Amino acid sequence: MYAIVDIAGKQHKVEAGKFIYTNRLEGAEGAAISFDQVLLVSNGGSVVVGAPVVAGASVSGKIVNHLKDDKVLIFKKKRRKGYRKFQGHRQSLSKVLIETIVN
Repeated sequence: MYAIVDIAGKQHKVEAGKFIYTNRLEGAEGAAISFDQVLLVSNGGSVVVGAPVVAGASVSGKIVNHLKDDKVLIFKKKRRKGYRKFQGHRQSLSKVLIETIVN
């Protein structure tokens, strides 16, 4: 059984018992969290697609910890102009354990 869930504007495929990494969520580590924006639920062979969301469906989970992603380096250069710009970025993430999918 899996579901497609809208979390903070991004769509994630979630399954019970698996971990997902998403943009930093409000809440402390160990806090329970519920997602109501379920776009699709697949249970075996039956697929329920919402318009836009599946009525009565929800996904519950737990925030395991907050962390940062790997560093992304941005380097810009214009040849023969002496222009060089170097910048780095680390995205803030939350690791979420998906516990149950309710259809």
